[in-house]
Amino acid sequence: MIQHYIVHQNHPTLLLFFAGWGADAHLFNRYRPKDADFMICYDYRSLLFDEALLAAYTSVHVVAWSMGVWAASSVLEHTHLPIISACAVNGTCWPMDDTRGIPIAIFKGTLAGLNPVTIKKFQRRMTSSTQEHRAFMLHAPQRPLEELIEELAAIEEQLTDAPVSTFPWSKAWIGEKDRIIPPANQRTAWQELGVAIEQYDAPHYSEPLFAKLFFDK
Repeated sequence: MIQHYIVHQNHPTLLLFFAGWGADAHLFNRYRPKDADFMICYDYRSLLFDEALLAAYTSVHVVAWSMGVWAASSVLEHTHLPIISACAVNGTCWPMDDTRGIPIAIFKGTLAGLNPVTIKKFQRRMTSSTQEHRAFMLHAPQRPLEELIEELAAIEEQLTDAPVSTFPWSKAWIGEKDRIIPPANQRTAWQELGVAIEQYDAPHYSEPLFAKLFFDK
């Protein structure tokens, strides 16, 4: 896992963000949360997480998106960070699941068919309009296809027989236009865990929602 500082000014508060599969800092490096350092985590070929990098913070706000919800759940339950809040966005603790995540056949089909064309289709499905897609592409991730294949394959392998995390989420945001992880499956997952749900009229990737969550800590 890559842990990359977008803002590192020795604030006592950290916004710790777990991005989705295939993401990198390019997609989020224009955000500047007020009065907080900002670290993005991505590339889940490994879930090794260096808690020592965060030792100086007195409060940590967690935001996780898409596959990052699973990654954050997996690593943070084993840490002792001073976490004040934890918001999940369009993701669940069951990233490959027929009723609580991405349906298994779709997950495996995506991995089997990854190529430059299918990546572009996937990126288009993350938004719900031409305007939103153009805005996304202005900051699109710059990682090579080979890495994305390795990452998704590693995620599938790590999911095998893995126990469900007990990390306590504060709230789950569900986009009703999400075409990556079915909103109904997200609702089922969070209701099972007893986590408060906030629904919003947006696709899988929503710039306005990230702006709200990053600035209204």
